[in-house]
Amino acid sequence: MTTKKSATVTARKKVPSRRSAAKKSPALKKPAATKTSKRTDKSAAKNLPKKAKKNIKVKVVRDSFTMPQNEYQKIAEIKAICLKSKVHVKKSEVLRAGLKVLGGLRNSQLKKVLGDLEKVKTGRPKKH
Repeated sequence: MTTKKSATVTARKKVPSRRSAAKKSPALKKPAATKTSKRTDKSAAKNLPKKAKKNIKVKVVRDSFTMPQNEYQKIAEIKAICLKSKVHVKKSEVLRAGLKVLGGLRNSQLKKVLGDLEKVKTGRPKKH
């Protein structure tokens, strides 16, 4: 008789509690980080409708550059003009707007504008 009791006890399956089931559920696990290449991002953007394309973030690049002081002050003047019009702009926005305007010029006009620029030594000045 003792063998029958032990057989019935071992035959019972352990029912998992709600807490242990919640811990093991795959929906609650954090998704693994995946590496995406630039090609997949571009191909994904091509396949999306126009509304979805606007949601894709463009990578932002930090850079430093050298320019004459009088041209640098021109940025502050443009910012002041914008503030009088109740439009707050940053230096980077002023520069990006300038690039947009330059991008709209014809080749001959762009060549003339760039030819009129003063040549500046690149890099940082030497310390004394």
